[in-house]
Amino acid sequence: MKLLLLGATGLVGSRTLKLALASPAISEVIAPTRKPLPPATGLTNPVAQRLETLVPLVAQWKPDAAICALGTTQAIAGSKAAFRHVDHELPVAFARAAHDAGVRSFAIVTALGASANSRFFYTRTKGEVERDIRQIGFRSLTICRPSLIGGERDEARRAEGMALTLARTLGPVLPKRFQVNPAGAIAAALLEAAMAGQAGCRWIGSEEMS
Repeated sequence: MKLLLLGATGLVGSRTLKLALASPAISEVIAPTRKPLPPATGLTNPVAQRLETLVPLVAQWKPDAAICALGTTQAIAGSKAAFRHVDHELPVAFARAAHDAGVRSFAIVTALGASANSRFFYTRTKGEVERDIRQIGFRSLTICRPSLIGGERDEARRAEGMALTLARTLGPVLPKRFQVNPAGAIAAALLEAAMAGQAGCRWIGSEEMS
């Protein structure tokens, strides 16, 4: 199986890449990034500062399945428009190209509370990307909705770090769906779903990725 992996430099994406490269069922991982990844057996790493310029190449890569772990924050992106570009426009563009290239199995990580009708920009954007990718028509679509994501990040996310600390402290009394989800558990859920290719649309809640 050839796997297209989006967001391979991020917290969840990097864990997904490691698992995919170690899987005997995957012959090649195609991971487009803005910065080069360390070379690895079975890894193809197209690099472009603007990832959207790589969208037309998806048909040439001929992936069998795709995983999207693209994501940022408004603070890091610098504006609502830049955040939406990473968390909505890029995933939808690559998803459409993958579907047109014959990909039947697609998995994406969004967020707990995602809803296109949310009054909060973050969860509304996540809900809109779910809605728009569902409309593309993949035979198999899996949407992972984690709560706070646990793991070491390359970039500082102060507010998220404070929330993680609080969530870990309150972990024993928090409902399971609000507890921290390890990045590795999310990655495993994404990869398993993409490889299984179960027909239909399935959501995996945060309580299933503890």
